[in-house]
Amino acid sequence: MKETQKPKIIFIPYPAQGHVTPMLHLASAFLSRGFSPVVMTPESIHRRISTTNDDLGITFLAISDGQEHPDAPPSDFFSIEKSMENIMPSQLERILLQEDMGVACVVVDLLASWAIRVADQCGVPVAGFWPVMFAAYRMIEAIPELVRTGIVSRKGFPCQPEKPLLLPEQPLLSAGDLLWLIGTPTAQKERFKFWQRTLKRAKHLRWILVNSFKDEYESEMTNHGNNGRNPQILYVGPLHDQAATSVKTLTKSPTFWEEDRSCLGWLQEQKPNSVVYISFGSWVSPIGESKIRTLALALEASGRPFLWALNRVWQEGLPPGFVHRVTIAKNQGRIVPWAPQTEVLKNDSVGCFVTHCGWNSTMEAVASYRRLVCYPVAGDQFVNCKYIVDVWKIGVRMSGFGEEEVGVGLRKVMEDKEIGERLKKLRHKAMGNETRLYSDKMFTLFKDEIK
Repeated sequence: MKETQKPKIIFIPYPAQGHVTPMLHLASAFLSRGFSPVVMTPESIHRRISTTNDDLGITFLAISDGQEHPDAPPSDFFSIEKSMENIMPSQLERILLQEDMGVACVVVDLLASWAIRVADQCGVPVAGFWPVMFAAYRMIEAIPELVRTGIVSRKGFPCQPEKPLLLPEQPLLSAGDLLWLIGTPTAQKERFKFWQRTLKRAKHLRWILVNSFKDEYESEMTNHGNNGRNPQILYVGPLHDQAATSVKTLTKSPTFWEEDRSCLGWLQEQKPNSVVYISFGSWVSPIGESKIRTLALALEASGRPFLWALNRVWQEGLPPGFVHRVTIAKNQGRIVPWAPQTEVLKNDSVGCFVTHCGWNSTMEAVASYRRLVCYPVAGDQFVNCKYIVDVWKIGVRMSGFGEEEVGVGLRKVMEDKEIGERLKKLRHKAMGNETRLYSDKMFTLFKDEIK
């Protein structure tokens, strides 16, 4: 590592695509503000992101996660958690204790809260990073109160599943929207413990940098953050938008998978606002093979042109003859393993985006004025969906992938003229000059405090 006079900030993302991407955008933002960023990821991720951005000015460090196959990005929540708690801490500690490192601060994705403890033990200032909308963190903050009032049990299960959840400064949620209710009852219980531990560690932070804009539901929260609240909540996002307008930005989209750009030519041949773009993010497995088959037949029956980003493994579960019929015989659609999503969404032929409501995808859609058809799968996606459908009113939610459900959902979102106007207003609010000035103010505040 080359010596530099610029103060270093070490960035520790949670090792998943949806977390590494905003962390790299955050590192890039600090680079342009006079810092020397160092991004630490497991070896498999390190190889993918460092080779395409090695001329940017960000230093990339690899750490071991103990994976048996280090070439494959980690994909199982509990194996990642085990690596983070047992294998990674000693490696970060060695780096922080090097005399010549000169680390001004460590910025830790809150899902990688193991690093908060290490930085504290080494006497290095540490800030948290929340890569999605802050509304999801409010749910984590509410855990002690949810348990105290008997809304959820001590193991995290809803005591009255049918009863709506009313959390401070939040739209009305349901028990199914809770972040930890994923998988089997045993998995849900372990995820609840994970979030309790995360909250306990995060309470000792001085700052949490949030990859979001200030929404009216959260305005009171932000005011508290600037008046002595600990930790301070600093809205520095959406980082996707800042990265897009930065003079010095990432040279290539920080994706773990190779993009199939052949679909862009096909998009150019389609009519404006006609194409349905479908992508459920990088962790598609929770959707399940049967739902993929059902969705495939519903898309074909709709008669609408579509572009579907679908992992090769899951493509094998498509109905027999489907790919040949829709891509060759009818020329109705294209199926690619991984799409250059930002460019796809900017293409005038795209009329709507069928999405899992991941935060990166949501903000990319808003930036490109794209209507959303929502099918949340896990985690914060349910909260994001609630805002998309009920608060911002820029999309619709589908309860399933049957022919009628898909047909009605697509027709409803494509033909609603008011959604277009609401998208314009939300984009201005989320990514307009006022938000950028506020974000810059938060960066300056943080920069002055750590210096």
